[in-house]
Amino acid sequence: MMLNLIDKIGDWNPQLFRELKGQFKFFNVAIAVVTSFVLQLVVTLYHLSNAPNNKYSLTGTYCRLRQIYEPQQTQVFKESDQSKIAELNDFFSKNFCPQIQIDWQMWWRDHWEYIFLTFSVIFIFTLIVAGTYLLINDFAKEETRGTLNFIRLSPQSETSILTGKLLGVPSLIYLMILVAVPLHLWAGLSAQIAFSYILGYYAILAASCIFFYSAALLLSLFSRSFSGSQPLLGLLVSGVIFMFLFITMLLASSYNNSLNNSIAWFRLFNPWDTTNYLFPNLFNLSNGSDIKKLQFFYLPLGRSIISVVGFHLLNLGLCSYGILQILKRCFRNPQASIISKKQSYLLVAFCQLMIWGFTLQIGENSYTLDRQVGENYILLASYNLLLILSLIAVLSPHRQDVQDWARYRHQGVSSHKSIWQDLIWAEKSPALVAIAINLTIVTIPWLIWISLTSIFDTNNGQTWLGNDVDRFKVLLAIALSISVIMIYATIAQLILLLKTPKRSFWAIRIIGAAVLLPPIILEFIGITSQVSTVMSTVWLFSTFPWVGIQGSSTTTIFMAFLAELTFLGWLNLQLTRQVKLAGESATKALLA
Repeated sequence: MMLNLIDKIGDWNPQLFRELKGQFKFFNVAIAVVTSFVLQLVVTLYHLSNAPNNKYSLTGTYCRLRQIYEPQQTQVFKESDQSKIAELNDFFSKNFCPQIQIDWQMWWRDHWEYIFLTFSVIFIFTLIVAGTYLLINDFAKEETRGTLNFIRLSPQSETSILTGKLLGVPSLIYLMILVAVPLHLWAGLSAQIAFSYILGYYAILAASCIFFYSAALLLSLFSRSFSGSQPLLGLLVSGVIFMFLFITMLLASSYNNSLNNSIAWFRLFNPWDTTNYLFPNLFNLSNGSDIKKLQFFYLPLGRSIISVVGFHLLNLGLCSYGILQILKRCFRNPQASIISKKQSYLLVAFCQLMIWGFTLQIGENSYTLDRQVGENYILLASYNLLLILSLIAVLSPHRQDVQDWARYRHQGVSSHKSIWQDLIWAEKSPALVAIAINLTIVTIPWLIWISLTSIFDTNNGQTWLGNDVDRFKVLLAIALSISVIMIYATIAQLILLLKTPKRSFWAIRIIGAAVLLPPIILEFIGITSQVSTVMSTVWLFSTFPWVGIQGSSTTTIFMAFLAELTFLGWLNLQLTRQVKLAGESATKALLA
């Protein structure tokens, strides 16, 4: 029967048929099923071992006589009479709750819930951690055997191949979980947990698996540089994911669990907060989950279970869809850039929507727009800096790609398109215009905020950037940040146009040094914005010009901006010249 089912699956998805045929062998299936049953037996017996016995305390949770003896015990301890305390302890040590007075209905309800929650945690760790390892390890085997290129050349669509991998490679893990689902479902219903909540948990679990599995496939696709070490890479990645799940579980179970900041978006990539919202006894938090206070652009998401689960699924769904689009783009051609310029614009816009949406929340200590952004501006600036630097690394084409593009432009093949259209959309053209557009998308929310806020901290009567900061200074600081990043992007593109080997190696290290070393050196030698006007000026030319705003005059900031703009213009002239020469030389070589 199973073979017939697999054959029918083969008609729908040949890649899935290939994976299932390799996985579903009698010995493998038997191991998976037996392991699942043994795990169910161990968990069930463990919880049943806690059943009240003949020596169950009179003040125990499930003893009906508790309401009689517990007030007496409380009163004696309040009086602090040692003789009475000793007498009471002696009484409790010799007298126990009669079995007839034990509330077995309540005990069974609670322990069915414990079994349900235990399996809920096991499902998350098993599916996500083990599944990602199997996917990365499978890609390593395909690469070693040389069958990965064969799959790429098959007539199947990218969607069919990737779906087959996602569903087929961890299929034995799926089988283990499916065998345990009946007990899990029965335990949840016996614990009087709403069936809709259980379905919500399954939906979150499935969406989390799709997200992490897609990310694992993407990492495997670009791990060819780790040739021979992919199995070790699989262990490393699964270990990192295990630590991520474990740490986020600790965060979700902590009492200081505020989600009223921009970090809330990243918390939505773990399943614990929403699962804890569905099942409040998961971490036994007396104050409940802080996700109930979650807001998005002031919209109270946490008030409704539908909005919480729906937004969680929407976030994971959109991110998984984006990763799958990257996989489809690069699967046939691993040498292609990870994302196109058009996709980068959508990515940056989506990230701005999410991080600003969770920044604008009215928390316990944030009642004004000034405070909400003021308490998050370092996080916002850091997120965007990492995002733009990553896009510089991803979008900047290498020498051969630029030569091909410049040759077509030089020969007039692309004359029907303007140069600006090519710079905005063409993948092989230099990425500076695309980086500038992405920086514009990042800047728009800041400009809107500056136009609406007084940039004033109501706690201490100061602006959150200092005592003497006006809007014009802040605008100049934003312009300085943009010019510095554009300088980094131009330098990276110039390095990638060199004829030397390991161009990417040098580009990453030079830009990394330019970003990190000046602030580290300045901080190490104690140059801060409070030292002097001259020292503050030095910060204006670093990656973080915000530090030097307070100690610098408006004229100084403006002159620093003009200096950076002049240097950026000179670099772009050099880049234009190099691209033109590359196109001419490529054309001459082709004609020769």
